[in-house]
Amino acid sequence: MDLRAELLKSIWYAFTALDVEKSGKVSKSQLKVLSHNLYTVLCIPHDPVALEEHFRDDDDGPVSSQGYMPYLNKYILDKVEEGAFIKENFDELCWTLTAKKNYKPDRNGNSVVSHQDAFKLWCLFNFLSEDKYPLVMVPDEVEYLLKKICTAMNVELNSCELEDYLAQEPQGQGGLTVWQFLDMVNSGRFLRGIEQEAVSMAVEEVYQEIIEDVLKQGYLWKKGQLRRNWSERWFMLKPSVLSYYMSEERKEKKGSIALDKNCCVEMLPDRDGKRCMFCVKTSSRTYEMSASDTRQRQEWTLAIQTAIRLQAEGKKSLHKDLKQKRREQREQREQRKAAKEEETQRLKQLQEEKERKLQELELLKEAQRQAEILLQEEEQRRRQQHEEMQRTLEIQLQEAEQARASMQAEMVLKEAEAERQRKRIVELEAMQERLQEALQQEVKARQDEEAVRYAQARLLAEEEEKLKQLMKLKEEQEEYIIKTQREKQVLKQEMENKNKCLEEAQKQLEEVRVNRQRVDQDVMAAQRKLRQASTNVKHWNVQMNRLMHPIGPGDKRTNVSGGVFAGYQPLLSRRDSSLKLTQRMQDKGSDPTSENSKENVSNGGNSSVLPSPDADTMATEPTN
Repeated sequence: MDLRAELLKSIWYAFTALDVEKSGKVSKSQLKVLSHNLYTVLCIPHDPVALEEHFRDDDDGPVSSQGYMPYLNKYILDKVEEGAFIKENFDELCWTLTAKKNYKPDRNGNSVVSHQDAFKLWCLFNFLSEDKYPLVMVPDEVEYLLKKICTAMNVELNSCELEDYLAQEPQGQGGLTVWQFLDMVNSGRFLRGIEQEAVSMAVEEVYQEIIEDVLKQGYLWKKGQLRRNWSERWFMLKPSVLSYYMSEERKEKKGSIALDKNCCVEMLPDRDGKRCMFCVKTSSRTYEMSASDTRQRQEWTLAIQTAIRLQAEGKKSLHKDLKQKRREQREQREQRKAAKEEETQRLKQLQEEKERKLQELELLKEAQRQAEILLQEEEQRRRQQHEEMQRTLEIQLQEAEQARASMQAEMVLKEAEAERQRKRIVELEAMQERLQEALQQEVKARQDEEAVRYAQARLLAEEEEKLKQLMKLKEEQEEYIIKTQREKQVLKQEMENKNKCLEEAQKQLEEVRVNRQRVDQDVMAAQRKLRQASTNVKHWNVQMNRLMHPIGPGDKRTNVSGGVFAGYQPLLSRRDSSLKLTQRMQDKGSDPTSENSKENVSNGGNSSVLPSPDADTMATEPTN
């Protein structure tokens, strides 16, 4: 199959050369001559009957390449046997036909390559070109071939200049045609300053290496089998055989060494005056050889090992294998490049999707801001309601304070009313706490409601008509906010006025509290005097009892409730009642909220208790 593909490439050039009008068709007479020449160079027996039968003139018009292919496959290519013909003669036939029409060297004789070298470059181009028609050679293969030629001349190829040239040169089907390639070589752009003879030798070396599958060639010393003497021979290594000749002209072949997978190559120590020795072992014989230096020995052993490896792998050509590997690498690069482009495209789509999502997110944020504005307005309304309720509670508290102030004059009669008022205040505070809790619950319910609204807004944001309604609502809300702010300023002014009134009431309350403390101090002083008087009365009663009833020897103690001191009994009862009244006043004075009651008790105590010591004194003075 590889041989058929190689033959078809050369035949394609011959067919296109015969297509003078470039219509894709060739006359039957020309195809008849071409087929006869192909029979000759491919060493195929002629079949004049089939040739005349196929190209008879019973139909009109020339034949296209598709019409010629059935005859070419059946009567020529299917009968070709590899090794039965000289491929170089076949290539020369096709080159002669196509070069007359397409190859245009410099007429002044300034071409870098000769006509024969151009033929060899044409053969190399066909070998390295892609298996697609029209035949082209990709830039990687062009660079590979030029590097091989430059390496054979010990010259380094300027890769940057080659890339610039390929970028400027119009390329069809992704590569250069053979005529563009030959024009590039003849231009001397990459081989300037090099003689034509050196270029010819380099092209010949590369041609032998790639087309003729010569892995390596050169002089080696070989040890004879019978005479055991050393002779210098020109060796040529191919994948299947190592041949040796008398000289490099290869006119007299002295022998060959067949290579297979069972062969091996080994290095030998220096002996018999020879150095850099190695041997090739086959199944029937061992061949000893000597290279000129260590580097040559290393190159020969590696080349022979490569040939043995190719035989073991069942491959006939090293460069066909290398070309296939390079093609696979290019395909892999193309696949990676395509995958990278696909990944880039996917990333671009993801970026576009991300931008679209960001735009949607911006719309959602805008809807969220609108919802937050609504929430703030609702919160403002709730706060105003709370402030209104707070003001109501403050008014009620002020009324309670006023009621408390009015009840101070009649504390004893209004104490129960004051107690109810305090309970009312506690209830109001509890009510305020409940209202605050209810407000928090309502705020939470409002937040839940706003969350639901946010979810609805996210769905409604996609509808343009709802968006217009939302914008209209926004304008109304802004008007409502302005109106609310104005009302807030008015309410704030009213609140400041009421705060001033509250501060004045608190000042009056502070004055009442100061008066109450002063009265409490008077009550405490009166109580101390009362306790002192009670102590004095007790002491005086004891002294009077002792004076009025002297105790004699053997007398019994009589009852003090009767007798002479019976007149003191009302006085003592009045004193006991005064003491009880004082104790009751102290119990009432312990209540911090009973300010007016303390004041009344202290006034009553002064009027009822203070005269008691004087009365006792008046009662006891005549006795003394």
